[in-house]
Amino acid sequence: MEELISKKQVKDRRGIGTNNEKALHSDIKKLYTDKDSKVEYKVGSYIIDVIKEDTFYEIQTKNFYAIGKKLRDIMEDTSVVLVHPIAVEKYIVTQDKDGQVISRRKSPKKGVLEDIFHELVSTPYLLREKNFKLEVLMTIEEEIRKNDGKGSWRRKGSSIIDRRLVEVVEKHIFNSIEDFNRFLPKDLPECFTNKDLAAALNIPVTKVRKITYTLKNAEVIKECGKRGRELLYCR
Repeated sequence: MEELISKKQVKDRRGIGTNNEKALHSDIKKLYTDKDSKVEYKVGSYIIDVIKEDTFYEIQTKNFYAIGKKLRDIMEDTSVVLVHPIAVEKYIVTQDKDGQVISRRKSPKKGVLEDIFHELVSTPYLLREKNFKLEVLMTIEEEIRKNDGKGSWRRKGSSIIDRRLVEVVEKHIFNSIEDFNRFLPKDLPECFTNKDLAAALNIPVTKVRKITYTLKNAEVIKECGKRGRELLYCR
């Protein structure tokens, strides 16, 4: 945990961003920007979200795979901080066709830190890069939907049109590959299965499979045999 970012800070920093970017990306970018920062700055063939004190900051709300090559290229010479939000609390705001709010309700879904592996599973090689750092923001956000009849039946025809940051309640920083050992509790056996790790972290095995896949490919853990039909992993 590092710092908390209040609702007031989010509100005060809105209105600076790029016209075409989504609100959540814009809101987070402003939190990393000060008067000396370079914003949306071109470096070679790439546009960098924020450059501050010789560090590049890239905000990615989803799909790490899409920026994997970009990060690898710019990390050859520069320290890069990848920033990603996970919503621990979400509110669904539904608008009518004219943009007027007709309802606001709390979503039952709650994100956890381990959800970061939903993204890292596609880019495990990033963890081994010496110039790579990761900051995970645990957030409260709003999901904006429009009741336009074009969305999924699960959303009763409403389309998701944007996401907005309400508050950052916690920040987790990963400065090196060693920091990812936090997902391997001290009381975990030296050799363990996905079920062992799921029980230790109190999360579903489906999420743990993404953790072990990522950490194995980043060479944090390795396969070391089987217990029955289950793979064994060792630190």
